[in-house]
Amino acid sequence: MSREPRLDLLKALGDDTRYAIYLELSRSDTALSTADVAETLALHVNTVRPHLERMRNVGLLAVCPDSRGAVGRPQKLYSIAADAPGLGLEPPLMSMLSRMLLQVAVDSGAQRDEVLDAGRRAGTNLSRRHQGKCCTEALISALEQLGFDPAAATEAETTSVAFGNCPFSELAEDEPQVICSLHQGMMEGFASDWGDANADVTVFNDLSSLTPCTAEIVETVGPAS
Repeated sequence: MSREPRLDLLKALGDDTRYAIYLELSRSDTALSTADVAETLALHVNTVRPHLERMRNVGLLAVCPDSRGAVGRPQKLYSIAADAPGLGLEPPLMSMLSRMLLQVAVDSGAQRDEVLDAGRRAGTNLSRRHQGKCCTEALISALEQLGFDPAAATEAETTSVAFGNCPFSELAEDEPQVICSLHQGMMEGFASDWGDANADVTVFNDLSSLTPCTAEIVETVGPAS
């Protein structure tokens, strides 16, 4: 990233209000409306709106229309842009928290179906930030942003993906049955219910069967079955 755009980003976050808004959006699993942000931070919507647009203009935020069917002009929903650069905002305790939560899942005897469902819910939320592309293209883009370094090849309706990196590798080596199932569920949730273009993760080879991990995605056009 060139120096000038990064300087624009830092200037945009140099304002206390914009920084607070950015943190709220970073912590949210779903895109938020202007009213959602205003209510959370106890600010007026007219105060929040120009700050959101400023961050969108410099590439920090993505915006999409609210498709929940409300009457009237659809409101904008904001989320962290898929290609927003890492700003070092992640708390250093996140790694420790991840390992503790993994141990809780193992000790509580979480079943594979439960783990897959948790991953699917996360994937569904993630997909809302990547609308506007075909389903498979959006999924590959999301995996790139998450650090999986995917290499994809498409033949007919099937896309084969090999993962050059696993951002969960340390945890996956200890508990592949949990972490790999979360990864699989996340991809399945992302691909499901994409409107007129639907995709299914038909094959998922995790650490127990193949290195690097691979998956196959089949995309079809038409209403969800």
